Amino acid sequence: MDYRTIIILILIAALSALSVILLMGRIRRKREQEIVPMDDLEGHDFEFYCADLLRGNGFRDVRVTRGSGDFGVDILAEKEDVTYAVQCKCYSSPIGVYAVQEAYSGRDFYGRMVGAVMTNQYFTRSAQEAADRLKIILWDRDRLASMEEAARR
Repeated sequence: MDYRTIIILILIAALSALSVILLMGRIRRKREQEIVPMDDLEGHDFEFYCADLLRGNGFRDVRVTRGSGDFGVDILAEKEDVTYAVQCKCYSSPIGVYAVQEAYSGRDFYGRMVGAVMTNQYFTRSAQEAADRLKIILWDRDRLASMEEAARR
């Protein structure tokens, strides 16, 4: 082999190595930017996730309440001059009436206009009926997914 062939092979090898290095960096950056799926979050982390979703969807003055003694409300927020008291539930099974009752009592305790429950699951029929009667908004996993998508835009 002459020296030109050797130089060409060295350049090809160097370019290939550089491509691999750049690709690995891009993969690493993508992994670092990935969001932990909502089902994998712990209770308090899920509350902060929900607070971020609310901020990303135009809510302001969004505050996560303290962990215990929050009177059934995990997040206080406001949007378009309407105040909200939000209960967050990150469970592995459907959400029942108790979460609706917590949002209802917390809404009144904090003097908020609207009570809501946010969850990574769906609601039982009895929870839906209670929410209708008590005027509590239910945001299930489908609604949270659409809020997440809207927040990315």
